[in-house]
Amino acid sequence: MDVSADTLRSLHRTMLTIRLFEQRVAREFRTGEIPGFVHMYIGEEAVAAGICANLRDDDYVTSTHRGHGHCIAKGCELDAMMAEIYGREDGLCKGRGGSMHIADFSRGMLGANAIVGGGIALATGAGLAATVRGTDQVAVAFFGDGAANQGVLHESLNLAAIWRLPVIYVCENNGFAESTPAAYATSVADVASRAAGYGIPGTIADGRDVLEVLAAARDAVARARAGEGPTLLEVKTYRFMGHFEGDPEKYRDDEERKELTANDALGSLEARILADGHASEADLDALRGEIEAAVDHAVEFARASAFPDPSTIERYVYPEQVAQ
Repeated sequence: MDVSADTLRSLHRTMLTIRLFEQRVAREFRTGEIPGFVHMYIGEEAVAAGICANLRDDDYVTSTHRGHGHCIAKGCELDAMMAEIYGREDGLCKGRGGSMHIADFSRGMLGANAIVGGGIALATGAGLAATVRGTDQVAVAFFGDGAANQGVLHESLNLAAIWRLPVIYVCENNGFAESTPAAYATSVADVASRAAGYGIPGTIADGRDVLEVLAAARDAVARARAGEGPTLLEVKTYRFMGHFEGDPEKYRDDEERKELTANDALGSLEARILADGHASEADLDALRGEIEAAVDHAVEFARASAFPDPSTIERYVYPEQVAQ
């Protein structure tokens, strides 16, 4: 795919931001400061970056329990993200959501979701809303290979196909549903092949190549905006970390893991940028320092933010009435 230097640098910034943010979250989680569980997106950065680079601010995404990368790629602000992960009042959801329910409607980020496949129907509804309003907005549903076997996906694909809804269903196939291998639990080698049953395109992209993801998403988004309906896009990827931080990962083969983690989409993109003369080693080092400083600031911002007042526990459950 022929892309500009600016596009390459933008994709790299997004991917590096996700990587450094996630590495810091993992580190801080091990100190006990972060409540609940966190699920790292390290290794899958090219998926969120390549998909969301094709979206506008007013487009929608729904996410999974592994949602930090989608938030960052959709433009969510790091300070408020980190504060939410820390469960603080200055977080995106006022500390009520935490890592697995983080959302920012102002950025079209309709939420991470601890329910497997929980965001699929929500994205379908967002696509329906855009159709009813007559806009050319699109919605993206991110889900994993485990969620590919949930009934809600098939109901949503059928409805979206019938009504030609502007939804892109993105299966981030990282090979494992928690600890269950995809080959064991899924009846077909490629989730994308199931698209044929609904009369819609099914596309596969290599998650180790951000430009391949970018191109596949570009076509799906263009099709959706033109009123031509949904696409099922499967991205073959691999999470470098366990299902959750602290996962002993006894279900993974060490040799396979070494082979797959060696093919790092972030490292490959950096090598291309250097080889094409779009940046120097010094430029990349400067960018890394800039992002590390922003992540440091986000952690300090989160630590300085207050915990939510327990007396406000019932707030934000229902829409607050506006005085007439």
